[in-house]
Amino acid sequence: MKTVRDHIVVTQADYDRLRPLVDGGRVFSGSDAISVGRLAQELDRAEVVDASDLPADVITMNSRARLKDLDTGEMKEYRLIYPTQERHGNDVSILAPIGTAMLGYKVGDIIEWQVPRGTRRFEVVEVLYQPEANVAAVES
Repeated sequence: MKTVRDHIVVTQADYDRLRPLVDGGRVFSGSDAISVGRLAQELDRAEVVDASDLPADVITMNSRARLKDLDTGEMKEYRLIYPTQERHGNDVSILAPIGTAMLGYKVGDIIEWQVPRGTRRFEVVEVLYQPEANVAAVES
């Protein structure tokens, strides 16, 4: 079993769009302030790469991924979205605890994240859709 990673991989475009959210001077309160702080910590430990250098099995913004809850065995599918995007179905905001946790992890990685009810552990089973991989496939 793989362990939690000491860094994540984020595209330059995602980093450039997320960094102002945490550094932009907007005042957040309550759980949003905690979420923005956690996102800032994740971005601080990110390896920022050009989208063309990104492996297709890494979760980026607007990716759809299948995760396995290691405590219950339940499989869940999520699409990682920006807080300003309209949510549908299994969409999860980057500011939600699991959303922040997903960013930059790849297939086979174990995500451990503190949520309001304790620590959750998920394995990234599959990246069903990654925008950067889709663009690369269209361009080839």
